[in-house]
Amino acid sequence: MKITIVYDNTTTRSDLTADWGWACFINTGRRNILFDTGGNGKILLENLKYLNIDPKSVDDIVISHPDFDHIGGLSAFLNANDKAVVHAPLSFRGIMYPNKVRNYDKPTEIYPGVFLTGELDKREQSLAITTTRGLVLVIGCGHPGIENIVHAVSEFGNVYAIIGGLHGFDKFEILEDIQKICPTHCTKHKKEIERLYPEKCIEGGAGKVLEFDDRK
Repeated sequence: MKITIVYDNTTTRSDLTADWGWACFINTGRRNILFDTGGNGKILLENLKYLNIDPKSVDDIVISHPDFDHIGGLSAFLNANDKAVVHAPLSFRGIMYPNKVRNYDKPTEIYPGVFLTGELDKREQSLAITTTRGLVLVIGCGHPGIENIVHAVSEFGNVYAIIGGLHGFDKFEILEDIQKICPTHCTKHKKEIERLYPEKCIEGGAGKVLEFDDRK
């Protein structure tokens, strides 16, 4: 299972554009998933092009929550791919494209080994994928609280890694049992997390590729 960050506040490559927002491309081995779409469709599509990711190869789009920096590229992407299934929060309505749209009101296995929390606290949903080491949890901004998100997916397994925006999260002790942490985008206390868990932290940025063991 491989995750490529395609949109972030920073970049690892000079040919990619950094911008306020978040998106990553996930190859589970069975499905290609775009998690969030950043804040600007032109930047999203250009970054995908330079990363050699064909928009038409995406099977599913997961939207964490409808803030502009997570859905700003959605229209442009759907213009390029009208087949991908959109997994949207219950509060996000009005997607006027031919794509199928699905919503979830509770933690759900949407494909074998692929889970969504459903919209938590009427704010945001997160994605978890099973690997041989545990769940890899992908988060948009963490508005419902990292503790609540981890608890929501705990019925599916133990969380091995967390990737994404952690906003103002400061209950750092929750990360003690997490083996890999890639704080990105809106993470306010990124430096503190890196100081406390230097051996666990992975630097993000557009172009960063993270690989994990195959799913069970």
